[in-house]
This record gives sequence, C-alpha cells and structure tokens, in this order.
Amino acid sequence: MATKSTTSATTSATIPATVIENSKNLGKAYKESAQQIWLAGLGAFSKAQADGTKAFEALVKEGQAIQGKAQTIAQEKFAEITSKTNGMTGELLSKASGQWSKLEGIFEERVSKALQKMGIPTKQDIEALNKKIDALAGKKAAPAKKAAPAAVKRTAAK
Repeated sequence: MATKSTTSATTSATIPATVIENSKNLGKAYKESAQQIWLAGLGAFSKAQADGTKAFEALVKEGQAIQGKAQTIAQEKFAEITSKTNGMTGELLSKASGQWSKLEGIFEERVSKALQKMGIPTKQDIEALNKKIDALAGKKAAPAKKAAPAAVKRTAAK
C-alpha cells in the first residue's frame, strides 16, 4: 500500500499545477454546462406545457367550428331528404288513391253484376218503379174519384 501512496504522491507532484487547475476549471465548466442543459430542459418542458395548453385550446376551437359546419350540413341534408320524402309521399298517396278508386269501381261493378244475376233490382230500378207507381197512382186516382159515386149507385140499385 505504501507504494500506491507514493505513486499518487509522485503523480500529483509530476502533474503540473496548471493541468490540475485546468481540470478543476473543466469540471466546473462541465457542471455549469450540465446545469444549463438541465435548466434548458426544464424551460422546454414548461414551454411545451404552455404551448400544449394553447394547442389544445386551438384544437377545441377548431373542433367546435367543424362540428358547427357538420351540423349545418346535416340539417341541410335532412331538410332536403324531408322535402323529397314529402314529395314522394304525395305522389304515392295520389297513385294509391287512384288505384283505390279503380279497385272500388271494379268491386262495385262485380257486386252489381252478381246482384243482377240473382235477380235483385238495383237502386235505379227501384226508383224507376216508384216513379211508374206514382204516375199510375196519379192517373187512377183522378178517374177513381168520378167512378166511385157511380159504383155506389149500382150497388144501391140492386
């Protein structure tokens, strides 16, 4: 061990004082440089946090703008689809109404034919008969009044 301490003593004695001082200055420079790098890192982190908040707020604003545009477009498309649907509904209803009327007419025609085959008179037939009955009743009612006293005389004569 004694040799080692003599070696270190001889090493420090053989190294000039300027080298030792330069190495101490170099150590201080490294320490200061490391400190500056550390502080630069902290500053960058702080700036990133501040800019990150600003960037986040900018993204939120941009998202709101895009959402507003998307809602406007969606409302326009909805209105367009609604108007087209209403138009189509009107067309379909008119076509359905026309088809229903045709079906109704065919049904009435078939029922009428079936009733004629069974010998059941229609409303028009009954109305025509009623008019004929009224006409005949009117003709017979006038002569019947004149003939009624004559009929009474005949029965009295017997």
